[in-house]
Amino acid sequence: MSQLDPPRDLAEAWLAEDPDPTTAGELRKLLAACDQHDEAAVKELAERFTGALEFGTAGLRGILGAGPQRMNRVLVRKVSAGLAAYLLANVTDAKQRGVVIGHDARRNSRIFAEDTARVLGGAGIKSYLAHRPWPTPTTAWAVTDKRACAGVMVTASHNPPAYNGYKVYWGNGAQIIPPHDVGIATAIATIGRSDQLAMPELDELRRNGTVIDLTESLHDDYLAKVVALRASPELDGRSLVIAYTPLHGVGALSVEGGLRLAGFPQVHTEKSQREPDPEFPTVAFPNPEEKGAMDRVLALAAEVKADLVLANDPDADRLCVAAPDGAGYRLLTGDQIGALLADYLLEVGPKDRRMVATTVVSSQLLGFLAKQVGADYRETLTGFKWIGNAAIEYEQTHGGRFVMGYEEALGYSVGPLVRDKDGVSAAVIFAELAAWNRARGRSVLDHLDDVYRRIGLFITEQVSLTKPGSAGLAEIRDAMTRFRSSPPRELAGVAIEQVVDLALGAGGLPPSDVLVFKLAGGRRVIMRPSGTEPKLKSYYEVRVEVRAGEPMADARGRGLADLAKLRDAHQQLLA
Repeated sequence: MSQLDPPRDLAEAWLAEDPDPTTAGELRKLLAACDQHDEAAVKELAERFTGALEFGTAGLRGILGAGPQRMNRVLVRKVSAGLAAYLLANVTDAKQRGVVIGHDARRNSRIFAEDTARVLGGAGIKSYLAHRPWPTPTTAWAVTDKRACAGVMVTASHNPPAYNGYKVYWGNGAQIIPPHDVGIATAIATIGRSDQLAMPELDELRRNGTVIDLTESLHDDYLAKVVALRASPELDGRSLVIAYTPLHGVGALSVEGGLRLAGFPQVHTEKSQREPDPEFPTVAFPNPEEKGAMDRVLALAAEVKADLVLANDPDADRLCVAAPDGAGYRLLTGDQIGALLADYLLEVGPKDRRMVATTVVSSQLLGFLAKQVGADYRETLTGFKWIGNAAIEYEQTHGGRFVMGYEEALGYSVGPLVRDKDGVSAAVIFAELAAWNRARGRSVLDHLDDVYRRIGLFITEQVSLTKPGSAGLAEIRDAMTRFRSSPPRELAGVAIEQVVDLALGAGGLPPSDVLVFKLAGGRRVIMRPSGTEPKLKSYYEVRVEVRAGEPMADARGRGLADLAKLRDAHQQLLA
């Protein structure tokens, strides 16, 4: 029983402060199974009570359940108390400015949001509490609209049903970055028992004005500002037929309303996926990038003869797009959607000092495009927190205009409205892009080919090598060290012109364990260890100039051949 005693003691202490009968009952059953010497239960108990979910720049995300390695009310209360302590120590008027609290429709999301408001209220900090589930970008926008000192969004985005999360924004509306993430984590570590925190009831906090319930008027204001982002408001979108799905998430009211206000009334939403449902019953994985997730909306598109297909992930911060292609529809990649949005906005928008941004693992296409039209370009680390903060820094330091930013994982931000990825505004602007192309006799796919012929055809591939166990992690570290200390001079007969080591903070970016090899002709290889799995990830990209009159399929064939040579040469060095 010695193996069981330490986690059992922690579990018994946890039960004494857990306010949730569901997680408490679950833990009691697990302890009873341990008493019967169930090896799987003993192992699970040890896993749940060894360490804790770590708070970082993405906040918290984990499986719902009892214990410090799960998402639950005990953890949310402690995290909220740590956030309150950090705000009071670092923001002089934190109590008056307050915190915006939003949530999606997942299991326990409303309960976690209300617990957050009660803990903040116990610390004397005002909170603006969402009146219903809504998209993550609405919370990010509301932080700046209310001039709050921070924001909290309870969401696990596109994770499976068993997950939930806790995302934190700073007063500038962007996700937290260092030093705030470390500071908040340090404050959380000082919090004792959650059942000893001051947590007045919500009714009391409402009476004294410490909790302010937001209303639908705030969401209406958000949609009005989304529509104001339109670059060509004179376009007639009444005939554009759109098929849409929120994938059982919270996007329907926002996207349908935004498109209607923007002049796109013919929106057909997939009925079986329209209403929020935390079980996501019609998809194996609620992520539009996953195989099968788009099947129902694509069938709807064929039925209504849609000119455009749009899909959000469950918290509506991402956007997936499909366009008519012959007798069916072609799903666009995040890089393609980002390039199209940028090309459109740079073409029809003011030719002032302006900037577009993406991440180091996204395609290089955006950088080439920006250079051609004379726009500024920023490349950030992976994660939209870096894009949001880069946009703010550009506006403040250079006085220029942020046009858009994107990351290849289907995240986009248009203009300065939302300092995080926003699948609502991206849906409205992409619908406008489709109408703009129609007005000039082009399709969305024609537009994409036009970009490729003008800038070059960019083809990408990612390869992950899984190396489990401590020996595998050592192999990954050794590979990074070897390529860092003795980088190759060529790959597949193509010279490596530049090696960028982001561990040194190269290019003005925060230090990160990433190596970038830039080869002649626009080819590129990126290496980085996964932050969450025992994997070494490699990203390959080639650029092919499309010859005059050359069919795009032929150019793609040449590019795929070049990509295979580059990939194989690099992977051979890793073997």
